[in-house]
Amino acid sequence: MRNESLIPESLPTGMENFRPTTTAESSRHADGTLVDKYGRHVTYIRLSITDRCDFRCTYCMAEEMEFLPRDRVLSLEECLRVVRTFVGLGVTKVRITGGEPLVRRNVMWLLERIAALDGLKELVLTTNGSQLDRYATDLINAGVKRINVSLDTLKPDRFKAITRIGDLDKVLRGIDAAQKAGFKRTKLNTVMMRGTNDDEFADLVAYAVANDLNISFIEEMPLGDVGHGRGNTYFSTQEALTLLANRFELVSTLETTGGPARYWRIPGTDTRVGFISPHSHNFCDTCNRVRITAQGELYPCLGQNDAMSLMPLLRANQDDGTDAALRAAIVDSMGIKPKGHDFTSQLDAPKVVRFMSMTGG
Repeated sequence: MRNESLIPESLPTGMENFRPTTTAESSRHADGTLVDKYGRHVTYIRLSITDRCDFRCTYCMAEEMEFLPRDRVLSLEECLRVVRTFVGLGVTKVRITGGEPLVRRNVMWLLERIAALDGLKELVLTTNGSQLDRYATDLINAGVKRINVSLDTLKPDRFKAITRIGDLDKVLRGIDAAQKAGFKRTKLNTVMMRGTNDDEFADLVAYAVANDLNISFIEEMPLGDVGHGRGNTYFSTQEALTLLANRFELVSTLETTGGPARYWRIPGTDTRVGFISPHSHNFCDTCNRVRITAQGELYPCLGQNDAMSLMPLLRANQDDGTDAALRAAIVDSMGIKPKGHDFTSQLDAPKVVRFMSMTGG
């Protein structure tokens, strides 16, 4: 079981009164659009364009996955209609995810059209990095502004164990290709797992510093039936900060990218070290995002099972340029957005049994 004494009751020194200013607070839009019953404005969506991936990460999916048939996945045209409708409702930031989004055929067609939508301020992408050496230049030309790359270890054998089939060298080449293509401040995402990669956190930060990258550490979330509980592998933000302080000077900052992460700076570098803490310090009260799966399910909360299916509306109504029925359904979905999640009580008994790859990373 998890050691409760390791979960801080308050934020680390200098962050006691921290409350992130979200995109929702900085770009409010008209009443009657995407405002939930708690007064939170949704201005950020994460859209999964495929449930398929060329890795099989242990915390994300089962080793033997059954992927959706093609006709149960949103077409690229349907993805564009969904995003266009959200942007018309005041969404200013779109993150494309998967699975691995870059294994989706003709993905650049979709990215170019999303980037061109009037009112969208930021199109970003989360990837495992396996295809970046091939697509980095195309991505920046398509209008993608920033990239997040999942990277949990710098040890090839360990990388293979975590991803089951991944090649670390290919991912590192991809990160280098993104830098050469012109992407700035590419961010690494590292899931913290006790006994798996907690001995590498400092090395990962050093790698980020050496390569002009940012990095965020993520407390593992209990999603999907992976065959074991997370109580014994859970590693808290406070523990990680204490560990990193042995090697780096960390200065707290009130910077935000409109998401749930809290950031620290390392003096003398441009690297920003973030922590996403769904267990020890969640910030559901400022949540400004929803997720749409590859099969068109709109999840207002990652940690809950309530969803609204958008695919029937997309396929029953032709695209007339307004998608009025889709728009109305999205507005109505704000009524099922919960006040928050409760991952901590689910560490060894997940309530959300869908894998992360199904919801979108």
